[in-house]
Amino acid sequence: MEDAENYSIRDVIESFVEQIQTTRKMLFGITISALILAPLAIGLSVYLVKHEHFFFILDEYDEFGTFLVILLVTVIIVSSIWLVLGIRQFAMLKSWNSRYSNYIKKKEKLDEKISASFDLDEDQET
Repeated sequence: MEDAENYSIRDVIESFVEQIQTTRKMLFGITISALILAPLAIGLSVYLVKHEHFFFILDEYDEFGTFLVILLVTVIIVSSIWLVLGIRQFAMLKSWNSRYSNYIKKKEKLDEKISASFDLDEDQET
């Protein structure tokens, strides 16, 4: 119970910010995958639709052709949505990164100011 009492609000906020930073890194990986895989899926679907045998398959195989058209349209729609979300997420993460950098700089300046005003060294423990 004593350990819980030793935590300051600043420590809790720092822990929270570090957790958000970890989550941001994971989201960045997901965003990069969306920016790579979505255009690849769209390109492959468009290639299949423009292929010279595509309409032959639609005419020759009725049920399979219908299923193939539905599948390709679904892939294009979902991949387009995934791409737009990936771009929006990338912009948001970029904004977060600059705000986080500003936060770290301000925190370091404040720590230095407090240390200087009370003549504290970084190596001393209180």
